[in-house]
Amino acid sequence: MRKLILLLFVKIAIVLFLIASLQSCATNPVTGKSEFMLMSKNQEIALGQQSDPSIVASFGVYNNDEIQNFINEKGQEMAKVSHRPELKYEFKVLDSPVVNAFALPGGYVYFTRGILAHFNNEAEFAGVLGHEIGHITARHSAKQYSRQVLAQVGLVAGMVLSEDFRQYADVAQTGLGLLFLKYGRDAESQSDRLGVEYSTKIGYDAREMAEFFNTLKRLSDQSGGGIPTFLSTHPDPADRHDAVAKKAREWQSKVPEHSFETNRNTYLKMIDGLIYGEDPRQGYVEGNTFYHPELKFQFPVPSGWQTANMPSQVQMAPEDGKAVLLLTLSPEKSLSAAADAMLQQYQLTQINRQNERVNGLSAIAVTAEQSSPEAQQAQQVIRTLAYLIEYGGNIYQFMGLSYQQDFNAYSGRFQQTMEGFRQLTDASKMNVKPEKIKVVRIERNTTLQAALKEEGIPSSRYEELAILNGMQLNDNLTKGILIKVVGK
Repeated sequence: MRKLILLLFVKIAIVLFLIASLQSCATNPVTGKSEFMLMSKNQEIALGQQSDPSIVASFGVYNNDEIQNFINEKGQEMAKVSHRPELKYEFKVLDSPVVNAFALPGGYVYFTRGILAHFNNEAEFAGVLGHEIGHITARHSAKQYSRQVLAQVGLVAGMVLSEDFRQYADVAQTGLGLLFLKYGRDAESQSDRLGVEYSTKIGYDAREMAEFFNTLKRLSDQSGGGIPTFLSTHPDPADRHDAVAKKAREWQSKVPEHSFETNRNTYLKMIDGLIYGEDPRQGYVEGNTFYHPELKFQFPVPSGWQTANMPSQVQMAPEDGKAVLLLTLSPEKSLSAAADAMLQQYQLTQINRQNERVNGLSAIAVTAEQSSPEAQQAQQVIRTLAYLIEYGGNIYQFMGLSYQQDFNAYSGRFQQTMEGFRQLTDASKMNVKPEKIKVVRIERNTTLQAALKEEGIPSSRYEELAILNGMQLNDNLTKGILIKVVGK
């Protein structure tokens, strides 16, 4: 017994020594103070490098050279005046309609096209850019990681997936865990201050950053309390707008010889034609059917199930999270090789395999399980029904997953979806186009509401477009001003 107690004390002493050693070596670049930190600078960089591919695979990159060059140019300019200019920063635009911006450790900063659509000038963008760089320079992600509070969230907004199912999702968990980090109020306030400092130093009016918080608040209110992604990952103190505006005035007083730009017209002209909302060309759900116009296929979605369409995978799940249905592309060249590779990749034990025909297409159906003695004891044996379907030069891999005890309740819906996969031939479903931002010039003095009516915007979308423009419907518009509308 004494030996066990002695061994325990020795272990505790070693841990305390290691923690003390790490604390004494970790200096925050922003504050200059020593902090508890289990992640070195090189580890931060490595984590960002490892996680970046999963972010890109999950959301895709939005291909617009003008916007990408602008963001990279401003990002590199701001990085030079930051507290960690030595890092190799990368700035990317993601092809996602959600309103979000986030950063990974080591210098990776991302903006969605959804948030770019809601900025109304370069200064708003610059404030958020500085805020995200601030998370990197103040080592907020690394600090959260050190405290072991990586958020283990579902891969689909609002979808609760079992931890056991997530391993089948075609993304790296570390990258998405970092994406969904929720920073504390102190970290957010510090990043706000850094956003003001950095954007001011490169010549932008940081008061516009405060105005963008109003847009985020209105988006939240419009969604009935369901907050936009940016606010779900960036807690929003009630006094944030006023605090940022005050800090902006303080920084501007330090450099009175400068003029501070907003660059509204140049920004709006740059995003003219930006895809707005979901892009149906990449796949969309209508009724209870998923259509993919580019790859020319369709399949039924189980009624009431949530769907998330990403470049690498389509995910479907019921609200109770007891099952998940995934569609991916197999890299293999034959159906049998694809089935073998799937079993090996997920360490599945095959129960049954048979050749099938799915609406005239060659297919293989596989039933398999993934289990261990521990899983069996805990009743967490996962069973899957998988269909490998050959179509259009690709092999499509469906996997329906549930726990063994729930399998019979979901297998019928799995099978109905998989056997409903077919060629898409309906021209009306294939010729859909996404909505895009259209920047128009107002030709006479008017109000925003009157201008929207004149542009043919339905009244049901007036408030949506008012938020998009960062205005109120009764705001007066002077002749020559540019505003955003949407159309196909």
